[in-house]
Amino acid sequence: MKEITFQELSQDFLNQLVKGAFLTVKNDEKVNTMTIGWGTVGYIWNKPILMVPVRYQRHTYSMIDQAQTFSVSVPVHKDMKKALAFCGTKSGRDMDKISEIGLVLEDAQMIDTPIIADCDLHIECKIVYKQAMEPGNLIGDIRKSSYPNNDFHVLYYGEIVKAYYK
Repeated sequence: MKEITFQELSQDFLNQLVKGAFLTVKNDEKVNTMTIGWGTVGYIWNKPILMVPVRYQRHTYSMIDQAQTFSVSVPVHKDMKKALAFCGTKSGRDMDKISEIGLVLEDAQMIDTPIIADCDLHIECKIVYKQAMEPGNLIGDIRKSSYPNNDFHVLYYGEIVKAYYK
């Protein structure tokens, strides 16, 4: 394991994000993961922050909205296209996606939410802020292209409490 700063993770995270990463949430003893393709890394409130958007209709929304933490696992050097596609198109309401596709969970180092063991890069976050999108503040072309069905996101800001390569 090699611990890294949020500045060091930015390039690999952002390069892979457009191809997909795993957002994992734990509520009580239930764990769910979904594929994300949007997010951002920054520095806000004197803290390193990872922001992830989750749509209201996602099963993950019902879990993350009650959670205090989340993890993002990023397959930087491993081809996990099949698992990313599966977790991006199936719902945790209907099945245990993690066992169905054969993903292996591993305890995170600083939070209760586990990580996806097969990935290289892991980001552990404590939720410090959440904000429902205000549709009226979106410019026209983004609203038309990303929200034709008015299925907006809630933005979850997580303080990065640990980031590392395995």
